[in-house]
Amino acid sequence: MESKPQKPIPMNDPPTDRPVRVYADGIYDLFHFGHARSLEQAKKSFPNTYLLVGCCNDEVTHKYKGKTVMTDAERYESLRHCRWVDEVIPDAPWVTTQEFLDKHQIDFVAHDSLPYADASGAANDVYEFVKAAGKFKETKRTEGISTSDLIMRIVKDYNEYVMRNLDRGYSRKELGVSYVKEKRLRVNRGLRKLQEKVKKQQEKVEEKMQTVAKHRNIWVDNADRLVAGFLEMFEEGCHRMGTAIRDRIQEQIRTKNIRGLIYDKEDEDDYEEDDGYYYDGSTDDEYYDDEGEE
Repeated sequence: MESKPQKPIPMNDPPTDRPVRVYADGIYDLFHFGHARSLEQAKKSFPNTYLLVGCCNDEVTHKYKGKTVMTDAERYESLRHCRWVDEVIPDAPWVTTQEFLDKHQIDFVAHDSLPYADASGAANDVYEFVKAAGKFKETKRTEGISTSDLIMRIVKDYNEYVMRNLDRGYSRKELGVSYVKEKRLRVNRGLRKLQEKVKKQQEKVEEKMQTVAKHRNIWVDNADRLVAGFLEMFEEGCHRMGTAIRDRIQEQIRTKNIRGLIYDKEDEDDYEEDDGYYYDGSTDDEYYDDEGEE
């Protein structure tokens, strides 16, 4: 079921002949950037704004909200060092009244629109009167940061912060820690450091194993490439050698064929010469003998 959108809160027209006096109030314990952002919004509510910030004292705060980490004097001083604040009002009331607005000539009260319980215990909104008077200027909360969140972080890691301060020179009595508690914390920290050391060693071993496996894979890949390259070169060399041998054999065959042709030609020439000049010696002798008888 969708929630109904909130009706806009009516607001009076701001003065134009002077700075608009805007008031923001709160506890501002462990002053953080969420506080600073809300004050920045209040300061930038109008082009010309004079920002007054009220802060409740310890007595009122502890009564209606609970114990604070910082004292009221420390909280006042933190606000004075915020760049958006023009004036700090100490001992601010828990509920803003018309008398308080008139005393400080406040035009608007800046705060987030969430209802905050007043001092009556009837769950009435602290800013109900201001909203009805048209003097409420809404600001937005910063998500993810609050004083309660910061305290929760400290409580969650309480033992860590106790050991942190023990290491920095605080005594266990100053921290409200018993002797047994201190010894137990130190033993636990020693065991935790040992576990972290073992874990780091395991991570180093795993990293080494991964490196060896990686190098092994690289070596195998390189070996495969080298073998493939060698076989390719060997095949190419064998092909070249076979081609050279074949060419040499063919050349020798051609040379022998040419020589055979040359020898055959010479034999034919010699045969032809013998046929042109052939004579029978016995005939000449007979011829000469016949002439002598005549």
